[in-house]
Amino acid sequence: MADVLVYRAEGRAVAQGTDLYGFTVTEWKLPATYPPFAAILFVPTTWLSLPALKVAFALGNAALLALLVHLSLRLTDAGPRPVPPALRLPVVLAATGAGLWLEPVFQTLVFGQINLALACLVLWDLTRPDGARGKGLAIGVAAGIKLTPAIFAVYLLLTGRLRAALGALAGFAATVALGALVLPGASWDFWTRRMFETSRVGKAWIVDNQSLQGLLARAAHTPEPGLLWLVPAALVGLAGLALARRAYVRDRAAGGKGGYGDRWGVLVTALLALLVSPISWSHHWVWCVPLLFALATSPSRAVRRTTAPVAVLFAARTMWLVPKAGDQDLHLAWWLQPLASPYPVLGLLALGALALRLRAVRLPFPGRAPGRDAPSPESSG
Repeated sequence: MADVLVYRAEGRAVAQGTDLYGFTVTEWKLPATYPPFAAILFVPTTWLSLPALKVAFALGNAALLALLVHLSLRLTDAGPRPVPPALRLPVVLAATGAGLWLEPVFQTLVFGQINLALACLVLWDLTRPDGARGKGLAIGVAAGIKLTPAIFAVYLLLTGRLRAALGALAGFAATVALGALVLPGASWDFWTRRMFETSRVGKAWIVDNQSLQGLLARAAHTPEPGLLWLVPAALVGLAGLALARRAYVRDRAAGGKGGYGDRWGVLVTALLALLVSPISWSHHWVWCVPLLFALATSPSRAVRRTTAPVAVLFAARTMWLVPKAGDQDLHLAWWLQPLASPYPVLGLLALGALALRLRAVRLPFPGRAPGRDAPSPESSG
C-alpha cells in the first residue's frame, strides 16, 4: 500500500505545516502529486496507526467496489435490458466478488489507491436526473482531488447540460478556494508549477502506464514521444468528445431505449480521460467495471458476446508478464506490444467500434432537440 503512505505523508504535511511538495516516501521516492485540496482530505489518515489505516483502506475500497457495481447498474437502467429488481442484490454481491479479480481493481486495493472513490463520485453524479439539485458538484469535487475528472464537465457542456457543467465548475472552484485558504503557499506552488511537472508522477514509458502516451513510447522505443504522442492524443480527444456527444444525442432520440444511452457517452468520456492523460496507471482503469455492465446489457447480441473476452483482458495482467526490468519496457518486440498495452489498445478499439455503430446518426444543432433523422432503436442492429 505504497500510495497509502503518500496520502498519510500529505495529511501529515498539512497538519504540521511542512512543505507539501518537498517530501518523498517509500523506497520508490514517491512525492505528492494531487492538488492541495486532496491533501486536506488526507489529514484524517494521520489519526490511525498504519496497520489500522491499511485495513480501513482495504475494507473501504471493497465497499466502494460494491457501490461502483450498484452505480453501474443504475447507469444501464435506462437501456432496453435492465437488471430486474429482484436480481439486483445477487448481481451486486456476485459482481463485487468477481470484480476483485480485475487487475485495475486488484491493483487499487494493493496500492491503497482512491480510484474507486473518484469513479463513484463521478458516476453517482452522472446517473442523477439532469434536473437534480446540485448536479455536477460531485464531478467538480472529484476534479479538485485529481484533475482528470474535469473532462466530464466538458462532456456535460457538449451535451447541452449547461447548468450541470456550471455546477461542476463551481464545485472545482470551491476546492481550489479551500486549498488556497488553508494552504496558500502550496496552492501557489501547485497551480503555477507542480501541475505541469508530469515527470513527478512517474516514467511515462513503463508498462504500468496504460495511456496512449505509454503505448506510443513503448512502440517507438523512446522515453519522450513528444509530437508522436501529442498529435494523436489531440485527435483522439477531439474525435472522442464528438463521439460522446453523438452517443448522447442518439439515446435521447431513441427515448433512452436505444441501447447506447448516456452510458456510452459517459464511458466514452472515461476512456478518453484514460487515453489522453499523460499517465494512466493500470489501476486507473477501474472504469472497466461500468464498461463490462454496459457490454453485458447491450441490446446487440454481438456486443454482449464481447463481455467475456473484455473481462478476461482486464483479469489477465499481461502487462506484468512482458520483460520490464530496467528499461526493457522500451525494447519490446513488436509482438509483445499489445501485451504491454492491453488497455489503451482496447480503448481505441472500443471507440472505433462505437463510432462505426453510430456513423449514421445526424446530430441536431446544439440546444435543439433530436429530430426524426435519428434512427429508431430497432435500426441500431
